[in-house]
Amino acid sequence: MPNTNSQFDALIFDLDGTLIDSAPDLHASAVRMLSPLGRREPSVQEVALMIGDGVPKLVERCFDATGDIPPADELSKFASAFLTDYEPRSAELTQVFPGAISSLKAIKSNGIKTAICTNKPYGAAMEILEKLDLAVHFDAVIAGDTVPGIKKPDPRHLAAALDAMGAIKETAAMVGDNANDVSAAHALGIPIVLMSHGYTKIPVRELGAEIVIDNFDELGDALISLAAN
Repeated sequence: MPNTNSQFDALIFDLDGTLIDSAPDLHASAVRMLSPLGRREPSVQEVALMIGDGVPKLVERCFDATGDIPPADELSKFASAFLTDYEPRSAELTQVFPGAISSLKAIKSNGIKTAICTNKPYGAAMEILEKLDLAVHFDAVIAGDTVPGIKKPDPRHLAAALDAMGAIKETAAMVGDNANDVSAAHALGIPIVLMSHGYTKIPVRELGAEIVIDNFDELGDALISLAAN
């Protein structure tokens, strides 16, 4: 990421599918949940396309893909058990996407504030950020359970990240990978760069982002291009 000079002084990053490939660990927890019930094992790719709306929705989608969806009270228990299993093991197979850490270092060296805004629960998010040496690069972490009842695509989720950084939307941008990120960013009134390596059923270039890039080496130039528009 050679170029980092732009008008932006704050960047909000999504986590899963943007900075990290978390699908393998989520898939492993899904298999550990479903196998004792005699359900088939979904593929990693299937689970990857279920990611983005938090653990309860992921669990519901796992059941929907492998048979009937349990009643709401049972589903809630399965979601709680899934999280108990997943959280301490959430960084066993998960990896940082190539170039992400060097890009974050360059961004921070230019005095730009950074925050995570993810629908993943805080405990699991921090487990990953700490174990993968990402936490040090962020000024704030807003998770799916940080603001009660609020998750992306609600723009208030991103607004909470800006507040936590002491930043304003007029000089902020987002980096994400899916439709929730685009909807939240545009509802708040900030531009967004999408990573093409993420988790989305809709082709990434059809989601309406200002810019789509294929790797983190392109992020600096993308931010400069956004600032010029």
